[in-house]
Amino acid sequence: MGRVTTRGRVTKFRLDGNVSRRDDVLAGEEPLEIRVGGKSFTVTMRTPGDDFDLVAGFLVSEGVIWEPGQLISLRYCAGVDEDGKQTFNVVDVQLRPGTPLPDTGMERHVYTSSSCGICGTASIEAVRKSSHFDLEGDGVRLPLEMLASLPDRLREGQKVFDRTGGVHAAGLFSAEGELLCLREDVGRHNAVDKVVGWALRAGLLPLRGMVLQVSGRASFELVQKAQLAGIPVLAAVSAPSALSVELAQDAGLTLIGFSRGTSLNCYSAPERILAPVTAVSA
Repeated sequence: MGRVTTRGRVTKFRLDGNVSRRDDVLAGEEPLEIRVGGKSFTVTMRTPGDDFDLVAGFLVSEGVIWEPGQLISLRYCAGVDEDGKQTFNVVDVQLRPGTPLPDTGMERHVYTSSSCGICGTASIEAVRKSSHFDLEGDGVRLPLEMLASLPDRLREGQKVFDRTGGVHAAGLFSAEGELLCLREDVGRHNAVDKVVGWALRAGLLPLRGMVLQVSGRASFELVQKAQLAGIPVLAAVSAPSALSVELAQDAGLTLIGFSRGTSLNCYSAPERILAPVTAVSA
């Protein structure tokens, strides 16, 4: 099995002229080929671990599946490295008979990098997908204080980041603030897919009343993944993009950015946030 972390040598230079060498812990990054019914669908760069969750979540994010019964099996296929050892870097998916196979118009012709989850789509029109879940009808209301506490709670659970400083994280929280699932990966979109895949396999989709807290920024692809999983609230510690705000507004998703413990910015559907208001300024 590929390793979540590996070791390497690092040379540290200081401005005072001091140079030191030591071992360092690095986040693992390896390719994962996803096959559907034996046919190659995509290759993504990821941190090994929770691969079945990653594949299941990826298929939800692609609009291929949305309920656990559509996923019959996940298995590792043969694949070896230069030393002849099994790499566990190829996963084949079997879908329930009658489940439409991925449209060839969605097929990815270049690998998905760990920094971009939608690069290489056959066409930009394939990016916007229809969700099977209605976010606008999700009437969850969440206390501001609880929402503001989630970045610190997410950070407390980032064990791989503690060792490497080189991975993103996504955490799924209940409306009461309970951490249900946390995943880490070199790709922020992979971390989210691992969370969504875990939820699908546990029979929890749609994730009504839930909050997805992520490290880093809120990109278009993360809003799309939240929408397709039925998550009504997506919170990030950094900024959203203009396109992510547009999609969140269209989907009825509450999009939060710059969540830093004492304040946060809400870009869409702010009515889900319960907060004492003492003054409003333009």
